[in-house]
This record gives sequence, C-alpha cells and structure tokens, in this order.
Amino acid sequence: RLLVGETMESVIKPLQELAQKLMENDPQMKIKVSYSVGKEKCYTGNIIEGERFFPGWLYEKDDEFTKIAYEGLKSVGLNPEITQYSFCTNGSHYAGEAKIPTVGFGPSRENLAHTIDEHIEIEQLIKGTEGYYGILKSLYKK
Repeated sequence: RLLVGETMESVIKPLQELAQKLMENDPQMKIKVSYSVGKEKCYTGNIIEGERFFPGWLYEKDDEFTKIAYEGLKSVGLNPEITQYSFCTNGSHYAGEAKIPTVGFGPSRENLAHTIDEHIEIEQLIKGTEGYYGILKSLYKK
C-alpha cells in the first residue's frame, strides 16, 4: 500500500540506494531491487502482465466528482458516508495512475470483501443496484 503522491521512482529509489551501499560493503552480496510482476490469463485466453504497483489516491469531500456520486446515491434513498477503503481496488490504477475520476461504492460490508465467507444479501444487492443507477443518473445530468 502506498501513500498519496508516492511514485514508482520515489518508493524504489531509497531501496536501490541501500542495496547499492550494502553491495559496496560486501562484494559477494548481490541484490536486485524491483517490483514484482503479475501475469494473469484472461477469460479470453490473452495474457496480461504488469508491475504490481498500486498508488494511493484521495479526493476531498468537496471534489466535484465525489459530490456528484454522493448526490446520486442520495437521490435513490441511500444515506452514504464519504470515507475510505482499507483495501486495494482497481481504483489505484484508474484514479492513481490514469487520473480517471473514480469512487468506490459497494453494496455489502467492507470486512466481508475477498474473504472465505464473502456473501451478500438480496436486499443489499438490490440497494447496490439502485446506488449504481443513482450514480450513473447523476453523472449523466452533468
């Protein structure tokens, strides 16, 4: 997990410098510092590959895109709270790297996401669908 404003270079550079010093002190030591690479096969059979770098991102509560999404949720009777996720999402790429306005919204509880017992109740699914509709409707007006 990274902090807002950290870059690939700013994160890896101090580690590379430390590795270089250690190798200078011990010529037998060989250290390579790099990001791990993820390689996955898609349902289409295509292979996607990329460095595993997930930048932090944050919008202020008064950010225009955040306000639009918030109002969209309110418009369908939901009572959203503007907060943050405690886990990584694809928003790291879209907001953090591609600079595409992004918000996180989900119908269930955060502590259930990506767990063995992950589940969702039908009522939550229906409200989630309404929430996504509200966000899209609100964005469409703009």
